[in-house]
Amino acid sequence: MTRLDVAPPASEGPVDCDGPRALVVEAREVPLGGVRNMEVHRTLPHRALPMVGAWCFLDRFGPQETLMRVEPHPHIGLQTVTWPIVGEVRHREAVGSDVVVRPGALNLMTSGDGIAHSEYSVGDDPIPLDALQLWVALPESRRHGGPAFERHEDLPVLDLGEGADAIVVMGSLGGVSSPATVHTAIVGAELRLPAGIPVRVPLDTRWEYALYGMIGSAEAQTGVDAVDADAARRTTPLPTAEATASVDGSRLLYLGTGRDHVELVSAEGARVFLLGGEPFEADIVMWWNFVGRSHDEIVAAREAWEAGAPRFGTVVDHGPERIPAPPLPAVRLTPRRRRV
Repeated sequence: MTRLDVAPPASEGPVDCDGPRALVVEAREVPLGGVRNMEVHRTLPHRALPMVGAWCFLDRFGPQETLMRVEPHPHIGLQTVTWPIVGEVRHREAVGSDVVVRPGALNLMTSGDGIAHSEYSVGDDPIPLDALQLWVALPESRRHGGPAFERHEDLPVLDLGEGADAIVVMGSLGGVSSPATVHTAIVGAELRLPAGIPVRVPLDTRWEYALYGMIGSAEAQTGVDAVDADAARRTTPLPTAEATASVDGSRLLYLGTGRDHVELVSAEGARVFLLGGEPFEADIVMWWNFVGRSHDEIVAAREAWEAGAPRFGTVVDHGPERIPAPPLPAVRLTPRRRRV
């Protein structure tokens, strides 16, 4: 999915973020492809929290009834993870894939040095549509490679007990691993929580994690008071065994590192997406649909797209239609550095 914003200014330098946290990132409405014809809400990146592990982007488009038409557009340096909740979307890209994205199936596109794709809702009329789209920043060892696409319809499930479980979409959780290709140590999992029963989710103390509500709401036992991410640099979290924080579709709850589990409970039942992983190897420069390491690299990718360079390939069953790159800002793009 194409996006339209510019990188926030860099902070004064890296911030020590070791240990459990409870930071709330409120979702904000953003344009899709520069046209506000779809309801899209974004929680990552945030100026205080640009990444969670290698996860650098989280959009939710929906729930709504809409006609989705996202014309061919480019990506570099990332993987797109599409996880539908309601509705079907036709995905086409330059590797040659032409598939319908449906709930329960993972569609994973790896851009490498460059790829183009399009996304259309199925049919010619508005349909109910609700989905998550996430991006994973590629490490140095993979970001200059070729493009790829894979689809997984039989994903492993981790039993969490008492009727709760987790679909392991990407990476590993509790010793269960997804078949999807990953290039850093991460996890993306849909947690399915029954009503009224506390559920303990195993975590790795070396990794950082966050939670996002898909359907319904839950309370997470955080152990520290929750604070808004924008205010976190001015607020010292207070340890308290009773501290909890809400998880729903209006916010991302960042948990930090140093946890071996998180406990969740939902009064009416809920579906929650867990994302996490090892802190990423480098600061990234992120602009439009590009993830790189420097201003010059982003400029070169933009120029290549505008020039119709073969670097991005040709999207299956498309003619000359494409989304043009927006103008670059008048300042140099700077790395996204954590501020909390």
